[in-house]
Amino acid sequence: MIQRYRIQFPRADVDDLAQDETFFYLLEPGGKRKIRFHDYREIYKMPGLYEQLFYERLKCQSPAKVTSILKSSVAQSQDSNFSELRVLDLGAGNGMMGECLKKEGISRLVGVDIIPEGYDAAMRDRPFVYDAYYTYDFCNLNSEQRDEMASWSFDCLTCVAALGFGDIPTKAFIEAFNLLKKNGWVGFNIKETFLDKSDETGFSKTIRELIFSEYLDIFILERYRHRFSIEGEELYYFAMAGWKNGDIPPHFIESIDEA
Repeated sequence: MIQRYRIQFPRADVDDLAQDETFFYLLEPGGKRKIRFHDYREIYKMPGLYEQLFYERLKCQSPAKVTSILKSSVAQSQDSNFSELRVLDLGAGNGMMGECLKKEGISRLVGVDIIPEGYDAAMRDRPFVYDAYYTYDFCNLNSEQRDEMASWSFDCLTCVAALGFGDIPTKAFIEAFNLLKKNGWVGFNIKETFLDKSDETGFSKTIRELIFSEYLDIFILERYRHRFSIEGEELYYFAMAGWKNGDIPPHFIESIDEA
């Protein structure tokens, strides 16, 4: 039986919080506990809480959307078969994206997340989704870890709802990107404001440079509703699927400012 939780959203007078500062209350027998939306360590510890919060209450649809545009992009190519892709799912968490990919026919799938709680949740809730799951820090891979990743010969990278809020630094994403074989596929999403030129943060500038660089050819770029906010407002993201043309060189990586 799926465990159910009593969830309470805060009053309207705190609705000016940034998306990565948003929180909710978990009502428990001993009182209510405040948990930030991005405190995945705590959320993953409780079976079904992530799904109840983000997918039932807030109607998140990003894993399905990114999977859909990735599959459509691959279908446009005569050189790839979607089901035969060897996928690295970066920021895999409890396996929601992996489950979507599996349902659409992906057979070789490896998950990576920096926090052990993500691994624990995936093994608890979706033990048959991933062929392997690693808790590696992609900003600080050692040679043994890098060789282990390379041994999978990945030709597809997915990263969903984890870029731009400090969950996965840009350097970690680029490290994963460079692990892909040339002419591999990439599917990810970002908040719509990250493509706005008025956003001068290091992450936004780097992502814009990558998207319009010679290292990546975008097949599909689609604006869609990621989920609802706790006030019921629609939060829009861009979903992207593209084709890797080559590794991102060291000088590009060294110029990244994570501010």
